[in-house]
Amino acid sequence: MRITGGKLKGRLTDTPNGRMAIRPAMDRMRESIFDIIGSDLPGKSFLDLFSGSGTIAIEAASHGATDISLCEMDKAKARTVLGNVAMTEEIGVRIDCHFMAVELFLKRCKKQFDYIFLDPPFPYKFRQELVETIGRRELLTENGKVLIHHPQEDPLPEELCGLICFDRRIYGRSIVDFFKRMPKTAEKT
Repeated sequence: MRITGGKLKGRLTDTPNGRMAIRPAMDRMRESIFDIIGSDLPGKSFLDLFSGSGTIAIEAASHGATDISLCEMDKAKARTVLGNVAMTEEIGVRIDCHFMAVELFLKRCKKQFDYIFLDPPFPYKFRQELVETIGRRELLTENGKVLIHHPQEDPLPEELCGLICFDRRIYGRSIVDFFKRMPKTAEKT
């Protein structure tokens, strides 16, 4: 896979081995997402969940995010992920890597992020619960955004635990929904 933009544009990342197959975010989709959010990333925090190879986290660093974490459950991918993310040190960014279940990471997380990107495997059935956990635990900064990649045939509700979908991008049979915090006055009781 290649980095599609920013300071590391064109650099290649390795695909890890592991018990779960990698379903990398399509280059076109990644490029489009970072075209949308890229100008807002410098100096921001970014969390990449279901990271796979670490490419999304590297893309965030390449576009200027400086406080980046990733979470990947499959520990067999750790060596490749760590090798991939090492390239961001060339631009002065260190990515914190966590190798555990995303659900456990979110339960333990005590930090807020400006951007949270989720790319669960398409058969994964608990997308809504993950977004609800992010909302309930207030893991987004005041102006933060959640981006979740999912199949078109598995839509998410427009509102989830204080988060509202404000944008939707379609890439073939894939959708990326963009959520943000609802203003306090608009939240339902």
